[in-house]
Formats: sequence, structure tokens, C-alpha cells
Amino acid sequence: MFLYKKSVCAMASKPHAPLMKKHSQTDLISRLKSRKILGVGGEDDDGEVHRSKISQMLGNEMKFAVREPLGLRVWILISAVAFTVMAVMALVFPNQLYEVVFEEELSTTSISVRLYGGALLSLALIIWNGLYTAEKIVIQWTLLSEACYFAVQFLVTSITLMEVGILPNAAILLLLSRVFFLVVTLAYYYQLGRKLKKI
Repeated sequence: MFLYKKSVCAMASKPHAPLMKKHSQTDLISRLKSRKILGVGGEDDDGEVHRSKISQMLGNEMKFAVREPLGLRVWILISAVAFTVMAVMALVFPNQLYEVVFEEELSTTSISVRLYGGALLSLALIIWNGLYTAEKIVIQWTLLSEACYFAVQFLVTSITLMEVGILPNAAILLLLSRVFFLVVTLAYYYQLGRKLKKI
């Protein structure tokens, strides 16, 4: 017992060597070892290099980033402005809008044109949302909604003009603009939906 106390006292009185703190952040070999143990830093089966275990488990966020075709945001902005202007015109000046396109006075009530304006305003809100989002699927659905609208409007306007039996210049211009908008929108939709090849 006495010897035990003596050895404990001797150990307590002996000065300790200063502790050396190892800076693993600056020690490249230990960093490499710890990354190998965690299984990060190397390439996975898809050829992606993960910087952390979380990135490895959840996937690389760059995989979900949208690689946008040139001019896509400008096109969505033009569409959003055009839809908003047409919606306001249809809601505020329904008779004048009808007269400009069909070159005749609106014989029925103007509520149908105002309802058309309300539908246009709803589409305009969707397109404005598509302008500010970064999600590929939202942009694709926005473009698809826009393309469907242009296709339906082209068909309805064409059928109406055939029934009426007139072909005003404003209506021809409207039909041509709808074909142009439809082609450009579908081109952007196709470009956005293409899968990128890995280099």
C-alpha cells in the first residue's frame, strides 16, 4: 500500500511532457487516410467525385442543376409579358380586342372574352413562376402549358375563321404569330428535355 502511494506521488510530481496537438487539417497524409476510410474523394461508378460523405449518399447537387438552352429565360420573360398584356386587354377591353382580330363587332356578350382573359392571366402567373424557378421539371411544364395554349388557340381561331368565312389581316397575323410561338416553345421544351452526355 505504501509502495503504491509512493509510486502515485512520484508520478504526480514528475512533470509531464508537453502534449503535441496534431493538426490533421494540415497533415495531408492523415487527411488522405481519413478520406479513404470514409470512402470519399474518389470517383464513383458514374464518374463523379464526391467531396463529402453526405454528397456521396445524397448525390451531387450539380446533377440536378439545369443546363439551360441559350435565350430560354429571355423567351420565358417575353412570353410572360405577352400573356399578361393580352390578359389585361381581354379583361379591360374585350370588345376592342375582338374587333381587332375578327374585324367585326362582338355580337354576343363580352363575358366570353373576359373569361378568356382570366384564363390567360392564370397562364401568365404560371409562366412568371417558371421564369424565377431553377427546377428543370417546372420549366418544362411551363413550356408545355404554353405550347398547348398556342396549339389550341391556333385550332380554335382557324375553325372560327372558316365558320365566319372571312380572313382579316389581323387574324392571319395572329395565326402566324401563334405558329411561331408554338415552334419556339416546343424547341426550348425539346432542348431542355435532352439528356447531356458525360464527357
